[in-house]
Amino acid sequence: MADSEHSSSDDTYVDSREETSEESKLEFSEDEETLIIRMYNLVGERWSLIAGRIPGRTAEEIEKYWNSRYSTSQ
Repeated sequence: MADSEHSSSDDTYVDSREETSEESKLEFSEDEETLIIRMYNLVGERWSLIAGRIPGRTAEEIEKYWNSRYSTSQ
């Protein structure tokens, strides 16, 4: 029984670690946010161009961030 309890806590640890990793990817610094806004105003939804200006960020991360922060429901 102790083994199964231990493995379930390991599973929980891995799950929470993955969730934390994804949440931290959507946390952008003030400088990154300012750059995203400026670039969006210049090039629109060309996420790969915007991502090219922010080291360590992917187009998908930036698009997801933008949609979660600035997208309007129509």
